[in-house]
Amino acid sequence: MKRKSEKFILTEGMEWEQLGGGVSRQFLGFDNQIMMVKVKFEKGSIGSLHQHFHTQATYCAAGKFEFTIGDEKKIVNAGDGVYIEPNILHGALCLEAGILIDVFSPVREDFLSGDAVSYFGDKK
Repeated sequence: MKRKSEKFILTEGMEWEQLGGGVSRQFLGFDNQIMMVKVKFEKGSIGSLHQHFHTQATYCAAGKFEFTIGDEKKIVNAGDGVYIEPNILHGALCLEAGILIDVFSPVREDFLSGDAVSYFGDKK
């Protein structure tokens, strides 16, 4: 298994990995300690409630999302950020088509191995 990404990840012409439910992603860089992923959502796509032991920080690059973190819900717009502590239940509903930049620590081994549980459901 590859343990780190290339130094430069140029997305022009890069394929999107289709995750289903109107969601796709591109890996933007990783090693054992950190991973950055660009996730594209169609309007109505759902990031189902889930939790993991990774720390997560998310930047909303485009669109509008309703995030649920624990028992709190907030609308997140382009330019906003989200911090998700380890082991807390979280998810998102895409209100306007958009892109999230997710950063995880440590690396999401399940993403690299293809063993990740699908967190993406049907569109509303």
